[in-house]
Amino acid sequence: MTESVFKPQIHQQQEARDTFSPVVLIRRLVWKMAFATLLLMAVGSATRVMNAGLACPDWPLCYGQLIPTQQMNLQVFLEWFHRLDAALIGISAIAFVGLSCWYRKVLPNWLPGAAIFALFLIVFQGVLGGLTVTQLLRFDIVTAHLGMALLFFSTLVIIATALIPHKGTQAAGKLSWIGLTAAILVYLQSILGGLVASRWALHQCFAGFQLCNVMNGHILGVLPPTAATIALVWFAWRTPGLHATLRKLANAAAALVTLQILLGIATFKLHLQVEPLTVTHQAVGASLLGVCIAFTVLSLRDRTRQTASSMNN
Repeated sequence: MTESVFKPQIHQQQEARDTFSPVVLIRRLVWKMAFATLLLMAVGSATRVMNAGLACPDWPLCYGQLIPTQQMNLQVFLEWFHRLDAALIGISAIAFVGLSCWYRKVLPNWLPGAAIFALFLIVFQGVLGGLTVTQLLRFDIVTAHLGMALLFFSTLVIIATALIPHKGTQAAGKLSWIGLTAAILVYLQSILGGLVASRWALHQCFAGFQLCNVMNGHILGVLPPTAATIALVWFAWRTPGLHATLRKLANAAAALVTLQILLGIATFKLHLQVEPLTVTHQAVGASLLGVCIAFTVLSLRDRTRQTASSMNN
């Protein structure tokens, strides 16, 4: 009788300890940073399509102020909020490094190094952000700025997914390679899309048939990542015993790639005249990248577990 009374209490105490364990706290922090980075890229896209990239003519302040209340309008707000979000992510990255080093004895050995690498990426991203303003939105710097943001986002997703408790079913096989291929192709296509946006290639092609090769490259470039994502979904559906989380990620990839194609067609047909549509197109692309990376990490862990099991046998 006494034992049955105390079992629920022991279970609750264990859950409380797990909730406030260093691994759980850091994992939650990294996921929040990842979602904040996704928001940062969406706001950055809105800043571009609203011609607000130079709404704050100086950097890192805006009109020499932390909050430019007198100059505030929609364009200034977008650029100012973009910088605010980036600053909060930077502070979070510093906290991430501090927590990883402080609790390093109870954390995976690779985590402090990964945290330092993520901090390096966000610092470099801040430098590129400053250069986009001081160099008056040079297209190569703007494209590199997006590429670094996607790399930082990918790093956070890798770290957070690696910290998720995942026993796996040892059924993933070579799906990790398909996921990695899809992730790389989606990343490259996103960079190409950033180049199209930073050079305003779509507008110039429609207006005077200039830079049509850049625009057409992005249109044709949709084929490899789409094919890789479809292959990922197909083989995931046909793999018996695959972990439920991996199946959910595969379904999410299928939904996102379908939505992304529809958004791309609509954006092209409407000549980028509907700003929310353009912003959503970029955000869905980044989300698809995150899903492919999460699938790759979990399937790789599943495969590693399968290899270890085979060696033990």
